[in-house]
Amino acid sequence: MTIRIDGTGIARRIRSQVAEEVAAAAGSGSAPGLATVLVGDDPASVVYVAAKRRAIKEAGIRDFHRHLPEHATHDDVAAVLDELAADPRVSGILLQLPLPRQLDAATLIDRIPVTKDVDGLTTASLGLLARGERGLRPCTPSGVIELLDAEGVPLKGANVAVVGWGELVGKPLTQLLLRRGATVSVAHEFTTDLAAVTRPADIVVVATGVRGLIGPEHVRPGAVVIDVGIHRTPSGLAGDVRSDELDGIADRITPVPGGVGPMTIAMLLVNTLRAARWSAELEAVAA
Repeated sequence: MTIRIDGTGIARRIRSQVAEEVAAAAGSGSAPGLATVLVGDDPASVVYVAAKRRAIKEAGIRDFHRHLPEHATHDDVAAVLDELAADPRVSGILLQLPLPRQLDAATLIDRIPVTKDVDGLTTASLGLLARGERGLRPCTPSGVIELLDAEGVPLKGANVAVVGWGELVGKPLTQLLLRRGATVSVAHEFTTDLAAVTRPADIVVVATGVRGLIGPEHVRPGAVVIDVGIHRTPSGLAGDVRSDELDGIADRITPVPGGVGPMTIAMLLVNTLRAARWSAELEAVAA
């Protein structure tokens, strides 16, 4: 029988641990703070930011939310990011994506200092990841690694198929897996035989944004399947994997919802705490 990986429970444990460590930091007068920056009123973004703000408040992290109008200019957003970058109370900055059409996301993201880049998406952060140096890693790929570790799934020497080569998940996850000693194959929109890439894999991670792409024909018996996709359907939420069809084939699989999703917010809290600690280390050295 296929085991459903309890991402909600694993995330809950991480969030509880972060809350304990934040409380200890607050007791010494150094509670971390997270600034979420929302531009416009995209319905999905509003929901996501609200969930993140609830989580940081529950963890005892200070909330420095900023909401700009839909018609905000590049200079408007840049000014807010620069203000938050200079604020010593703010440990981390998260610019919620997607942005309105008139704004260039990459340019604005790169205004966030690497020490406060809790989304791990600046050019500097991705460079540190590529070189294997200490830095803040993208939350969803980090959450995937944490899930696999929590389930005791060995990565060193494992054959892993990453389906999807996106900037937010596929590319950074490939780097993280390689650093852990996995042998990684990557499939993308130009892959001519998807099953040839995924069937030999011990672990299949799917992050394509294509609902129901992966089924029994793509997964060998006993493999672990991580479904990063999430889609709203008339019957509820669904992923990139036809999970019901893999019951009895996959050894373990992440459900949608309740799999990778909760881990993303949990790792955001972890990154915020790390950013605060590393900032305190730098201040101590400077002093």
